[in-house]
Amino acid sequence: MLYQLSYLAAGSKCSVTTVKRPVSIIGAPLDLGQERRGVDMGPSAIRYAGLDERLTRIWLAVSDLGNVITPEPEALAVVDERARYLPEILAACADLSDLVEEAAREGARPLVLGGDHSIAIGTLSGLAAAAGRPGGVVWIDAHGDLNTPESSPSGNVHGMSLAAALGQSPEWFAHERLTLPAVDPSRVVLVGIRSLDPAERAFLHESGIRVFTMSDIDRIGIERAMREALDRVAGPGFVHVSLDLDALDPEVAPGVGTPVPGGLTYREAHLACELLAESAIVGSLEVVESNPILDRANVTAATAVELVASALGQTIL
Repeated sequence: MLYQLSYLAAGSKCSVTTVKRPVSIIGAPLDLGQERRGVDMGPSAIRYAGLDERLTRIWLAVSDLGNVITPEPEALAVVDERARYLPEILAACADLSDLVEEAAREGARPLVLGGDHSIAIGTLSGLAAAAGRPGGVVWIDAHGDLNTPESSPSGNVHGMSLAAALGQSPEWFAHERLTLPAVDPSRVVLVGIRSLDPAERAFLHESGIRVFTMSDIDRIGIERAMREALDRVAGPGFVHVSLDLDALDPEVAPGVGTPVPGGLTYREAHLACELLAESAIVGSLEVVESNPILDRANVTAATAVELVASALGQTIL
């Protein structure tokens, strides 16, 4: 859906600029899915880095819906070490799902700010509920996030979020307010992968999900990888992009909880996001795992703002 914004430039006649779908910002300051504190401040850090102003500058209508209320780990007890804080995570994701579904049904483009990557369960659930069917996702991440409670070496749910969205281990992730499975495995592509657990490797070989590791990107380049990824995820329902900032090299994005050397460069990340905008098929975006406690002068959040702007249509010329 396109919207028109009329304005009167100084000394000129009234002109009309066509802008894209409005953007609804939703914060999900959840940090129960991993062990390092700080990602709960990620949404605030990204907003503070000038997100609203940057998107307004490229003629996007922006509304900020605030944050989903999430519990603090100090007030909770771990029920099962195989999936730490899972009941509370699913409840928070259900609240997020409702907000994402409402924004999508109203014709807006949901932009979800994390929080750890477990929030993707809620984002993808909301998109599937709004679309009435599973969709596709480009998962840009250093990690696969394809563990289950049975296979996870840590019990951290942020490493299980894509598995949950695919409908794996439904006995663990079922929730009356979550629409799962939320994605079609034939329309899932992982980009930037360089750290997988043994069970994740086995699942990827069995599932046929397309993966572009950093070695693949070194060989074929980020442009070809992203174009092939977008071709793979295109289709009915929805197309979502989930960007974990640890996909970037730690030199570019130091403020993340699980940094892995050898990630995307600043220009590779921007080109990937520019290609997302160029494709015109991406209807939603989330950015996760910004940790201001581990950051340097909020540089990771500032980089996140730049990447979001590129993904939503900012160009050099």
